Amino acid sequence: MTWIKDLISPKTRSWEEFYRNRWQHDKVVRSTHGVNCTGGCSWNIYVKQGIVTWEMQALDYPLLEDGLPPYEPRGCQRGISYSWYLYSPIRVKYPYFRGALQDLWREARKKFDDPVEAWASIVNDPESRARYQRARGKGGFRRASWDEVNEIISASVIHTIKRHGSDRILGFSPIPAMSFLSYAAGSRFLQLLGGMNLSFYDWYSDLPPASPEVFGEQTDVCESADWYNSKFLAVMGSNLNMTRTPDCHFAAESRHNGTKMVVLAPDFSQVSKYADQWIPVHAGQDGAFWQAVNHVILKEFHYEKPTQYFLDYTKRYTDSPFLIELVKTENGFEAGRLVRANKLSRYKAEENGEWKFLVWDELSDAPRMPGGTVGHRWEETGGKWNLEFKDTATGEEIDPRLSLIGDSSRPTEVIFREFGTDRIFKRCVPTRTIETEDGSVVVTTIYDLLMSQFGVDRGLGGSFPSDYDDEEGSYTPAWQEKFSGVGRETVIKFAREWAITADKTEGKCMVIIGAGINHWYHNNLMYRSAKTALMLCGCVGKNGGGLNHYVGQEKLAPVAPWSTLAFAKDWVPASRLQNAPSWHYIMSEQWRYEREFKEYYSVPDNSAVGDQLGKMAHMHAADVQVKAVRNGWLPFYPQFEKKNGELLKEAAENGATTDAESVEYVVKQLKDKKLKFSVEDPGAPENFPRVWFIWRGNALLSSAKGHEYFLKHYLGTHTNKIAEPCVEGSVEDIDCSSEPPSGKMDLVVDLNFRMDTSALYSDIVLPAATWYEKADLNSTDLHSFIHPLSEAVPPSWESRSDWEIFRGLAKKVSKLAEKHLPEPVKDLVTAALAHDSKDEIAQPSIKDWSKGECEPIPGKSMPHFKVVERHYPSLYNQFISLGPLARQNGMGAHGVKYDIADFYDDVVNSQSYPLVEWGGKKYPSLKRAEEAANMLLYFAPETNGELAYRAYQYVEKKVGRPLADLGEKSRNARVTYKDLQAQPRRILNSPCWSGLVTNGRAYAPFTYNYERLVPWRTLTGRQHFYHDHEGYVAFGENLPTYKPSPKPAAFGDIKLSEQGEKTLALNYLTPHGKWHIHSTYYDNNRMLTLSRGIEPLWVNDEDAIEMGLNDNDWVEAYNDNGVVCTRCVVSARIPRGVCIQYHSPERTLSIPKSPTRGNRRAGGHNSLTRIRLKPVLMMGGYGQYTYHFNYWGPTGVNRDTFILVKKLEKLNW
Repeated sequence: MTWIKDLISPKTRSWEEFYRNRWQHDKVVRSTHGVNCTGGCSWNIYVKQGIVTWEMQALDYPLLEDGLPPYEPRGCQRGISYSWYLYSPIRVKYPYFRGALQDLWREARKKFDDPVEAWASIVNDPESRARYQRARGKGGFRRASWDEVNEIISASVIHTIKRHGSDRILGFSPIPAMSFLSYAAGSRFLQLLGGMNLSFYDWYSDLPPASPEVFGEQTDVCESADWYNSKFLAVMGSNLNMTRTPDCHFAAESRHNGTKMVVLAPDFSQVSKYADQWIPVHAGQDGAFWQAVNHVILKEFHYEKPTQYFLDYTKRYTDSPFLIELVKTENGFEAGRLVRANKLSRYKAEENGEWKFLVWDELSDAPRMPGGTVGHRWEETGGKWNLEFKDTATGEEIDPRLSLIGDSSRPTEVIFREFGTDRIFKRCVPTRTIETEDGSVVVTTIYDLLMSQFGVDRGLGGSFPSDYDDEEGSYTPAWQEKFSGVGRETVIKFAREWAITADKTEGKCMVIIGAGINHWYHNNLMYRSAKTALMLCGCVGKNGGGLNHYVGQEKLAPVAPWSTLAFAKDWVPASRLQNAPSWHYIMSEQWRYEREFKEYYSVPDNSAVGDQLGKMAHMHAADVQVKAVRNGWLPFYPQFEKKNGELLKEAAENGATTDAESVEYVVKQLKDKKLKFSVEDPGAPENFPRVWFIWRGNALLSSAKGHEYFLKHYLGTHTNKIAEPCVEGSVEDIDCSSEPPSGKMDLVVDLNFRMDTSALYSDIVLPAATWYEKADLNSTDLHSFIHPLSEAVPPSWESRSDWEIFRGLAKKVSKLAEKHLPEPVKDLVTAALAHDSKDEIAQPSIKDWSKGECEPIPGKSMPHFKVVERHYPSLYNQFISLGPLARQNGMGAHGVKYDIADFYDDVVNSQSYPLVEWGGKKYPSLKRAEEAANMLLYFAPETNGELAYRAYQYVEKKVGRPLADLGEKSRNARVTYKDLQAQPRRILNSPCWSGLVTNGRAYAPFTYNYERLVPWRTLTGRQHFYHDHEGYVAFGENLPTYKPSPKPAAFGDIKLSEQGEKTLALNYLTPHGKWHIHSTYYDNNRMLTLSRGIEPLWVNDEDAIEMGLNDNDWVEAYNDNGVVCTRCVVSARIPRGVCIQYHSPERTLSIPKSPTRGNRRAGGHNSLTRIRLKPVLMMGGYGQYTYHFNYWGPTGVNRDTFILVKKLEKLNW
């Protein structure tokens, strides 16, 4: 071996120096990613010489209870590439000013010493205003200084308040759980001003309306570790390894633990490979499948061979035993409303007797009144809001009957509707007659109605299916085949396996569900169908069971102190919080582009609520929206056609000397029709929104259903829509007489760390710090830990954190206010009737004061009216101080309250916490984001054990059962921001949430309710099969039902668009993708490399042949709303008649011009959508159907959209 020579020169190893340098670092800092992915992963950020060099998954999550797999490593391919953004070419490095506006501004500032006067000279001149609006979306940004942009923004705010009113200023930012304080910075600023926050959860269609409907809860779901406890996983509309990447291992591990996993999906999605069975259900037809599953469960496991566990569960934890009045109509008996306790003489004097309901008691063979209802929740005495089997009037034990079948009942024929085939069935149910104050009433139980609704023949007579093979009778396995495409034998096998598993495990069957279902027009019915199977089999409130909806990162754990801080409740007693779907539908004028919803929404011709109320189901959605605002069901801002301060001044001129008299004056103006709500005439300039702040989100594309309508009606710039207004003759209460206006917004300000589409169309872009450059907090639905965001490096270039940006704006606004608004300003704030308050018992029936059906009474038959006082020169000081109302009113969420006065005083009197002193008083400091984070953690039951204990004590008084022991052992627990930086910390038990985490137990929703007999926050206090709101009865959705998807012709997306020879009409779906999270990461070089460098359109291989397409061809996808040009992916995994573009591309990247739209630049995925609201979800003022921000209202659905697709013959950039 003498030919081998040992080279010892160091030069031969010099290449290693590069490698060593690449992985050297000066420090490691824990942070996470504030992106709406629900991951909430802990990451170690490696820093060298002040530069982030890479990130790596943290591996120090605390373990849960023995037997559960660990959480780490958590992360995904997107997260590990995030540091690219910090130094990327699309990073927003400086404040940017649209050139056309900057020229006007600098010219005006030469003429006017006062910046407010300068802004007024621009915005009040139609020619100047139109000039910079036309420039939106056409580039032309110029670098500006922070002083210049802060001045113009603050001047626009002051001018808007003075001329139009503060409720013309609005903000949009999504999903606060991603970064608590970054969201709170903007919302606190807006609420101190008197501006308005737009919701996000319902707008994204992340909110499942069926959760408020059934549970009285926005969304509460299990953490992913609980998947491991399940024995049957049904996955629908949720592609776990694409969109729940960090958690998908629990699904795989659960299968090793003996869990069966079934995936329902129209395409062979990635999660299907994890499954034991893939069921290729037709797109949007999951509801039909589950309705048939419920038919089998009820027939075999409730009737033929009753399962005792199922019956016991259904009796106590659902509304099944409650009595429903049957109403005689011209067609026969129809299911009506819950029987009110005060209709019986024995309960006539009951407090809130109209809101307490009856069951039929087996022991006394008579109707009796159990506890736990909404009437018990809001009575003064308390202690009876629980799920015990007792008559709360007498204390006697009761045993509710599920069914009235027996010697003393008689069968009564009742009408049942099946909307899929548009048929009516008359089926008998067992009934009893009770004597009430109004005379004899025929009643049956909800359980008996369910049996007949689902076609279970119990020998009572009527038109029932003959067997499972009956294709005409609802809801048999054979019936559902024509809708779902799933064979009847598959349904029967699934139902039996589901029920047998639930019986043997006592409820360890779980549905994992997501956007794939929730974006359909009838999503609430699909969810209710699946929930029905869970409730019938006793699966809710059990570890390993329940319906677990994962879409938005919604669970903000310390929600009580956060909402106090974020909505400035520590300074202002009333907030303006707007449901975005309604607002955008009205304000972007999309309501003008459709006719009555009955064209595509199946509703009954008549119902048990009579013709007058039944008319609601035949109106235009815009008219229902106006009714909802007038009745206080939903909010709307701006509030009135006149400025609120002007109204209060008028009231004083007419003799009002108190706030109450001022409110009385305004109410009389409304009643006399001398004043209108803004929602009644959104096209009038006096009702325009004026200044829009966007931060932490992409409001103008990925969040913009009807993007092209936004461009025209909000921004006044170019658009690719060709749709024409067609509303004339279809509306009564909303004014459509004027031409649809263009360019409502005076100023659009975007805070961003990347130049996305919203930045492209904004007037001013402010450089925001990234997730490695600021202090913040993060939590998620998928695990029960709280994470920090940390400043691993200072904000790069001239960027600033959201907290610092809004703090700076507050300071400038305060300064300008010293001249323009020096004295306290009175403001009148309207607010919708609220969930988790006595408003839940405000409206026992629907009456419209504007039609003379009742008197207009604030907080009863119409919105609340609250006069508040604002002192704008103090806005900055209020922003940086935790105000006295927090100490005075305490904190709370979800109907839970707790006192913090002593803790507040401890902070003020301690040497350990930073304070702010002004006006002769000291306050806890919120000046720095880290200080604000510590205040959130200090005042949250989830991180302060003593406050959790107090919160349980509060609920104990309402419930009348021991609960405080759930917080006893952790009373001394406290968590700080630095604790979180050291290691993820798990939340404590808290009554603000429905799950329990004692001793490392996996969080599962409603275990608190199930085990401690605490009611759900619903009308009956139980989970609801039945919805007796008069609106639900009118719309035919009082019972679980199936309604077909709207037909393309009726939906009206392709009325004017021309269809060529090789053009197909396809159902257009926009699911969440693998190589980005919404549009974040889409423009990341690494992710683009892993995909095709573009967001393509996926089409079926046979459809592609018809269109003459080959894989990777360029296509035009278009309809009346707009156009998209992209490449196509031809794949057999996509079903025929459907196409997919993953959510969401940007208009900043690889967008060619469209020949179909005059060679204008094509748009993004939301260019093809338009808002449709489901009006039944506007109902309110009643039980769980009352408003709360991001809890109640119609959602921004878009899955029923149809488009035309053809080959793009000539590519033109």
